[in-house]
Amino acid sequence: MPDDPLIHDPDAGIDRLLAIMRALRDPERGCPWDIEQDFASIAPYTIEEAHEVADAIQRQAWDELEGELGDLLLQAVYHAQMADEAGLFDFSAVVHNISDKMVARHPHVFGSESRDKSAEQQTRDWEAIKATERARAAQGGALDGVAISLPALLRAAKLQKRAARVGFDWPGTADVLDKIIEEAGELVQAQASEDPDHIEEEYGDLLFVMVNLGRHLNLDPESALRRANAKFSRRFGAVEARLAERGKTPAQSDLAEMDALWDAAKAEEKVRQ
Repeated sequence: MPDDPLIHDPDAGIDRLLAIMRALRDPERGCPWDIEQDFASIAPYTIEEAHEVADAIQRQAWDELEGELGDLLLQAVYHAQMADEAGLFDFSAVVHNISDKMVARHPHVFGSESRDKSAEQQTRDWEAIKATERARAAQGGALDGVAISLPALLRAAKLQKRAARVGFDWPGTADVLDKIIEEAGELVQAQASEDPDHIEEEYGDLLFVMVNLGRHLNLDPESALRRANAKFSRRFGAVEARLAERGKTPAQSDLAEMDALWDAAKAEEKVRQ
C-alpha cells in the first residue's frame, strides 16, 4: 500500500490524499502513531485545525489559509478512513451525504423555488429545513442536536437561538441588559458565600446572558471575544516594548507603571484610527 502510485502522483488530487491516509493506517507498514489513533484521540486535533483556519481568516493571513484548509481536510479524511476500517462508512459516503444535504437545503438554487428572496428569508428557510430533518431523525426537542463538544460560547449562542425560535426569548436588548445587572448582583452575593461551586454557577449564568446580549445586538460572541483577545495582546505587547526601552520586564515593573503605559498605547491606537 505505501507503494501505491497515487501517493507519488502530484496531480491525483483527493485520491492521492486518500491513498496517503490508507498507507499511514496500514497495520503492517503504516506509521505506528497513526495506527494507534481512534476517533476520540483525533477529535481534539480536528477542533484545533478548525480554529487555526478561523485564526488565519481573522488575521487575513491568506498565504497561510491554503495550508490550514489542507490540515482541516486531512482531519475529515482521517475520520473517514477510520470509519471505513470499522465498516461504518467511507469518504465517498461523506461526500455523497454532504452533497445531498446541500442540494436539499437549497431548493431555490437546485429546485423549483424562486431565488427572489432576501438572505434573511433564505436563512429562515434553511432553519425550517433543518428542523424538518431533526424531526425525521427523532430529535423532537428544540435543543436536540446542538453538539455538546462545541466551544462553550458557540454552543450557548446556538442553544439560545434555538430557544428563541420557539418564542423563549426576551423582547428586546433592554430586557437582556436588566438581566445582566441581575446576574452580576447574584455573582456578588455568591462571592460573599465563599462557595466555589456557587460562584462558578453564577459566573456561568452571567456569561450565558452576555452571549444572549450579543445575539440581540447581532454580534457573534466568539468573533467579538477573539477581537478583544487580539486587542489585549496588541496593547500588552506595546507595554512590554515600552518597558524594554526602560530596561525592564513586566515582572520588574508595577501595576501603576504598566497601567500608565497601557493608557498610552490605547491613546496612540485611537490617534492612528
